[in-house]
Amino acid sequence: MKKTKLLLLLATLFSLTTNADSMSGLADKLGVHQCDILAASPKNKDNPIGVKGIEFGEINTKLAIKKCLDALRYSPNSPRYQYNLARAYYQDKNYQAGNKFARQSAEQGYAPAQYGIGYSYDYGEGVQQSYAEAVKWYKKAAVQGDAMAQNNLGVKYEKGLGVKKSYTEAVKWYRKAAIQGNKIGQSNLGWMYSEGLGVQKSHTEAVKWYRKAAEQGYTKAQNNLGWAYENGHGVDKSYTEAVKWYKKSAVQGDAMAQNNLGWAYENGHGVDKSYTEAAKWYRKAAEQGYAKAQNNLGWAYENGHGVDKSYTEAVEWYKKAAVQGDAMAQNNLGVKYEKGLGVKKSYTEAAKWYRKAAEQGYTKAQNNLGAKYEKGLGVKKSYAEAVKWYRKSAVQGDKIGQFNLGLMYSKGLGIQKSHTEAVKWYKKAAVQGDAMAQNNLGAKYEEGLGVKKSHTEAIKWYKKAAKQGDKKAIVNLQELGIN
Repeated sequence: MKKTKLLLLLATLFSLTTNADSMSGLADKLGVHQCDILAASPKNKDNPIGVKGIEFGEINTKLAIKKCLDALRYSPNSPRYQYNLARAYYQDKNYQAGNKFARQSAEQGYAPAQYGIGYSYDYGEGVQQSYAEAVKWYKKAAVQGDAMAQNNLGVKYEKGLGVKKSYTEAVKWYRKAAIQGNKIGQSNLGWMYSEGLGVQKSHTEAVKWYRKAAEQGYTKAQNNLGWAYENGHGVDKSYTEAVKWYKKSAVQGDAMAQNNLGWAYENGHGVDKSYTEAAKWYRKAAEQGYAKAQNNLGWAYENGHGVDKSYTEAVEWYKKAAVQGDAMAQNNLGVKYEKGLGVKKSYTEAAKWYRKAAEQGYTKAQNNLGAKYEKGLGVKKSYAEAVKWYRKSAVQGDKIGQFNLGLMYSKGLGIQKSHTEAVKWYKKAAVQGDAMAQNNLGAKYEEGLGVKKSHTEAIKWYKKAAKQGDKKAIVNLQELGIN
């Protein structure tokens, strides 16, 4: 009986191997080759039955390299084994060896390897960085249906890297990746719908694709879905839902979501208000280098919200964000230099940081820089420059900039005197609730300068300013016999 079983087993093995070119053919039929088990990607469509694949970053590189080299001795032209070996080398940061085997595989038309070579060119790993070469290889893989290559090709078209920028082409490739279930492609397609790039803007469609990616655990999509809920874009506004998705992303380490979650705690949106929790999440994002969170953490230190008040700490965090180009932080840092809080007082430094923020269009900084020119603090005094920066702030709707521009027109400083223009800008600021503008507008009505004289209008605007505690307005009302 034992002899019969042995003969049957030998016959089976013989029948399996007779149609194979090598012993690896037998291994492939059985679907248990160690090279596949140890290094095949879970995304490979041709993995043998029973081989789930292993995520990049989790490969036992030493063992995988050994087994895949063994496999290639038996089947030297197997594109799958070649790319499995390349993955192991890539994880081991031996990019040149990885590229050698990935290229051998890619030149046989193996899509995963073509993607791999494209990635190497994209990021300059083991080769001279070249977006054009990256695009070339991504395309080869993408047309074969490789979802990651399709997504990355979309990125190149969106940003115009290695190929002429085309949002339409970007959307096309993102969609191909997305409908295959690729979470990054889904998130990117959602973004294109959100911004109306290469496709008609639709927050509803954006949410649809964000949700698909978010439910797969993709942090950027989770954050973006939270943002949609916070702002009521494509869904009913819900701070509770926003916080839910921010948390899912934040606990995975997404800095933007951590910052957004901190903001929710600071303002009590969807959660109980807690400066302590806000500072905690701002810090997590700030320590990853996220500029907005660094600015927010600086603000927390400046105001003692959730942390011990410290201008020195505030300045440190503002600086970290400012050097990254965050306009709000640059302005906040300028204020600290102007007032000498947490840092040695310096109008020159203040003006320097105001300018950096102002040139990015930040209205508060534009107004602050204008004030420095008006008074000649940290810069050479120039009313014309003051007017220039006040106007930049004013036309963007900043009420302080509007008031200051009105004041310059009223006094004829740096610009031809015009009560009519002064009234125009005072009124813009006044309707936004600026008390000084309300008082000055009242004065124009009382005196009939730049506007038809009106006792009624004058009292109306004085009262609005007085209600906010403006002392000049209170005096003006008293002089009119109104208490």
